[in-house]
Amino acid sequence: MFKISILPEEIEKMPLGSFPGQICVIDKMGLEFVRAVAYLRTQKIIGFDTETRPVFSPGQHHNHVALLQLSGPRKAFLFRVGLVGMPKLLCNLMANPRILKVGAAVHDDVRGLQYYQEFKAQGFVDLQKIAFEWGIRDKSVKKMAANILGVRISKSQQLSNWEAEELSAGQQMYAATDAWVCREMYLKLLQCEKHPLTPEQLNPPQPQPQPVKEAAPAPAVEEEVKPKPKRRRRHRKPKAKKVQEAPADNG
Repeated sequence: MFKISILPEEIEKMPLGSFPGQICVIDKMGLEFVRAVAYLRTQKIIGFDTETRPVFSPGQHHNHVALLQLSGPRKAFLFRVGLVGMPKLLCNLMANPRILKVGAAVHDDVRGLQYYQEFKAQGFVDLQKIAFEWGIRDKSVKKMAANILGVRISKSQQLSNWEAEELSAGQQMYAATDAWVCREMYLKLLQCEKHPLTPEQLNPPQPQPQPVKEAAPAPAVEEEVKPKPKRRRRHRKPKAKKVQEAPADNG
């Protein structure tokens, strides 16, 4: 059984996984292009992925798919669709229901390719939509590869320039590995017994934010009642009594 989810620290302890075969970059029409498609048509299951030049500035226009990666067990082909587009041979491969194309989040990748040429997408397997049947909740390629195959996939080239004049050796290995590892994961899942996630495991309850406790109101401060100053009673001086004058003696 696989783990429902895997921790980043567990992944860091795993051996690095990388594509073990031959990588071929297709940047123009010709014999190599025809041979690449002919090889892929002999496979029942191929790994599938695309790469797009990243956008770093807000408001910058969205870039179109630059690279299509298709991988068999020992050969990986990197089609620079920004240069060659989606010729009929490639579109027919994408529409062939008998050849399974295994990837992750394939819907967006297919729509990106259909910008160059409309085709009917058939035979696609999205690992993100089936992993739960084997008890896996993680959806990123890096975490699924660690969980299913026990390998660590490098993502150091993910944000590199996929429209560069020439793809570096690091870019080629990264692109080939991302397609190849999807194929390997699917084959490994087919060999294992399914243990679907329960609804509770698939959508675990999210921790509820703790309510912010309001600060207790400060105790009312009793105002000091100051005694009213006593009014000083003014002592009035007694009125002087009038002295009655004695009547004059006229005798």
